Amino acid sequence: MNSKRTNPVCLSIAGLDPSGGAGIAADLKTFFAHRCYGAAVVTSVTFQNTQGVFGAEHQSAESVRRQAAAVFEDLPVKAVKTGMLPTIEVIEAVAELLVEYPSEIVVDPVVRSTSGFDLIDDDALRALIITLFPLAGIVTPNLAEAERIVGREIVAEEDYRRAASEILEMGAGYVLIKGGHQKGDENKNKATDRLFGPDEMVVFEEDYIETTSTHGSGCTLSSAIAANLANGVSLEKSVKAAKSYVTKGIRNSEGYGKGNSPLNHWAGLKSSGER
Repeated sequence: MNSKRTNPVCLSIAGLDPSGGAGIAADLKTFFAHRCYGAAVVTSVTFQNTQGVFGAEHQSAESVRRQAAAVFEDLPVKAVKTGMLPTIEVIEAVAELLVEYPSEIVVDPVVRSTSGFDLIDDDALRALIITLFPLAGIVTPNLAEAERIVGREIVAEEDYRRAASEILEMGAGYVLIKGGHQKGDENKNKATDRLFGPDEMVVFEEDYIETTSTHGSGCTLSSAIAANLANGVSLEKSVKAAKSYVTKGIRNSEGYGKGNSPLNHWAGLKSSGER
């Protein structure tokens, strides 16, 4: 056995974006940027690029189970980030494995793409809530996803608090309602995310950037949180650092594609001579 210290292992269980901007491609880039060893389990092969999602072919629950079991049985997984889990069967298979192999768990409840493509149906969403939320250290919905989870619009500050309270009652340890898609914010110059725990709310703000270079930003944020947790950072500091990382990546996007460009996952990396 190799006794040399290794970087922590992070596992992404999510869909494949062949254009490289979102899903497991974004997650693996993010893990690398945070000095983690990245592994990945493919739940669905999507047909997408920066201009939209045009369809998907889902993996079977058995395929997902065998992929994940192979990783867990061989690698010391410190943190798991889940993204697109397209069917009830896949969700249940993932939940069983996460119980068997405990780790830091970040659940990103991916339900709809930025272009409006529904990625899971209502039955699968209910299964996600029932089986995975109670296992999650943190759940990271954006505003639209949070609204779908609680079944109503979220606008005022009290709406955020009420929605977060309900999601916490579903079993999540913490919930981060991401503000990239929020409405009615009094300070439109700031991008505001709200982290809710059992007893408190913490607000994270970064400058709002007027851009279309946000492809994969939600995937990247949740995988950055997972990577920070794997590196032993506290939850609140993990969220703060992840939000700063995403903002820097958006600001330094290199403009790939004809639609919504991916962010720049390397923007926070030092040159090899500075490491």
